[in-house]
Amino acid sequence: MTVARIIRYHHELPLDFDQLLLGIHVDARADRMLDPFTQRFHQVVDHWTTRPGFFCVVSYDGREPTGFAYGAPLAAGREWWRGLLDPAPDPAVTFGLSELMVRPAWRGQGLAVRLHDALLEDRSEELVCLLAEADQPRAQARCESWGYRPVGPTRSVAGSPAYTVMLRRLRPSLPPTPRRPVPLRSGQEYRERAVTLPDGSAAGES
Repeated sequence: MTVARIIRYHHELPLDFDQLLLGIHVDARADRMLDPFTQRFHQVVDHWTTRPGFFCVVSYDGREPTGFAYGAPLAAGREWWRGLLDPAPDPAVTFGLSELMVRPAWRGQGLAVRLHDALLEDRSEELVCLLAEADQPRAQARCESWGYRPVGPTRSVAGSPAYTVMLRRLRPSLPPTPRRPVPLRSGQEYRERAVTLPDGSAAGES
């Protein structure tokens, strides 16, 4: 199987876009369709597609949809890492990566990372956060290989699986500005003033 293109969706979504995502989900999660939480995925789609800033990428093999990834900016004060990191990351503007799925026939080709990177390549946020299922160590290891760091456990909603919150920066941190003398006013002595930009060193960040 091959993937010819990845299409980006945001703002006004096509008619029946939710059915497109649900169709991929049914195939990608076929082994879990008896699970009540998995059966509620249509509610998850309804919630996310109506969020401000919703953004989605879908891969196609010809006209056949093969996978997707989507997310949206997280509301200030309600980021998934909130309560797990103290002090909070600086800056704390965070994009939430909600779902990433690839249909079985198209796995093993690096499609997941292509969808991941396509979703995030133009984001303006400094941080991206996702929830990895706690009982899926291979999935968590894959996220770590993409630069994420686990920061703590959570459950997204009642009845959901246990998750591990994972966080990474979307771009390299800026180095600190070197210390240098700054004059206060003419005729007075110089004094040093340290100016430090965000360096990514907050606990739990990558």
